Amino acid sequence: MFAKEIYIRRRSALCGKMGSGLILIPGNMLTPNNYLNNAYYFRQDSSFLYYFGLNTPALVGLIDADSGEVALYGDDFTVEDIIWTGPQPSLREQGAEAGVSNTFPLADLKTHLTKAIVQGRRIHYLPPYRGETKLLLADLLGLKPAALHDHKSVELMMAVAEMREKKGPEEIEELEKSFHIGYAMHTTAMKMCRPGIVEREIAGTIEGISKAFGRGVSFPPIVSQHGETLHNLHSDGVLQNGRLLLCDAGAEGLSYYCSDHTRTYPVSGKFTQKQKDIYNIVLAAHDRVAAMIAPHMPYMDIHNASYRILAEGLISLGLMRGTAEDAVAAGAMTLFMPHGLGHGMGLDVHDCEAIGERSFDFSEIAEQAAKSGTCIQRSTWRIEPGTVMTDEPGIYFIPALIDKCRAEGKYKGIVDYEALDAYRDFGGIRIEDDIIVTETGSRMIGGDKRIPITVDELEAVVGR
Repeated sequence: MFAKEIYIRRRSALCGKMGSGLILIPGNMLTPNNYLNNAYYFRQDSSFLYYFGLNTPALVGLIDADSGEVALYGDDFTVEDIIWTGPQPSLREQGAEAGVSNTFPLADLKTHLTKAIVQGRRIHYLPPYRGETKLLLADLLGLKPAALHDHKSVELMMAVAEMREKKGPEEIEELEKSFHIGYAMHTTAMKMCRPGIVEREIAGTIEGISKAFGRGVSFPPIVSQHGETLHNLHSDGVLQNGRLLLCDAGAEGLSYYCSDHTRTYPVSGKFTQKQKDIYNIVLAAHDRVAAMIAPHMPYMDIHNASYRILAEGLISLGLMRGTAEDAVAAGAMTLFMPHGLGHGMGLDVHDCEAIGERSFDFSEIAEQAAKSGTCIQRSTWRIEPGTVMTDEPGIYFIPALIDKCRAEGKYKGIVDYEALDAYRDFGGIRIEDDIIVTETGSRMIGGDKRIPITVDELEAVVGR
């Protein structure tokens, strides 16, 4: 948790952006795993963390954008609770940590909101993503859960995204700490990689590292010899000579700021020439894109630059024909990299995605999102100082996708489908690092310390 002055400034800035109305920011509740008293590890809502910093379940923050007054609603732990949890800070003590002097029982919140609604005041809230939060908001606001989406505050979505997009120095420091956990995770995975090891042995070990030094993983680790499956969570394979292992994993630090890195390397510890050729194309895209990222650039310019670099490499191998520009214009690169170059990152591994275009239909608010220019709508995202984003190009040979495009006659004269037949069992390669945009350019989070990435660096570590 940061100093309370940081949360006070953030809430004040949010009031300035919103202008009027009540801003309702619920924290998360404990979520049962298989019964009530056996809950999943608690993970606080990221926007609640951003504005209040408190990591206790079942708290709700209320900000009056007209007056600037702030209140924290929740319940003190009972003696029965403390028997199981040990002594806990009171609601008033927690409020003081966040710079909030007004604290009230959670039961009082509905009365406060009902009065405000009767007075015709606007209640701003973000679209909820958890069932418990949906039920809470529906009860507090007198709405059916299905109607919550229609009454969400688009203005609040844009304001929160704009603020969370630009990281302050205290946030960058926490992201650097998470990088070092990620470094330990990935180098450990590399050293464990050898024929006969089961993928889940590596996945479980690196998840343990994330818990030993932070809050845990920032997403379930992807450790798979089937790198062509973009988010392959089936880690049951036994490592085999001749295959490539893709490891996409990251950590949440103690403050919940994330890391997210991907490396791909040979199970044998030595790249074949064929693997090396594809790997170096992806690495060139990764490095050249990282060098070009600068403030005020449209994200799509960066994404398309990565496509052109990848296309140049595939043309040089005879897998594509013509020019890189023609390949990108025709959409042919989606056959080899059917995902974006990167995403925002911060308190969420995909920052603000709970209020982003991948959470619901943006068609009705696309114009507002474009004007806002944040990572919640990537097609109109503008990279600014303080933005943190991933740089994760890849080349994947996905038999089902290749067959579909070939059958539909797509990319004729551009993609050499016969040449691709020799790559059907290749898998996929992705390389990913995290970048902070500065006033003059950009730099990798982690500074001069980099997870092994070149062919020589990887062959010196894998399986050793």
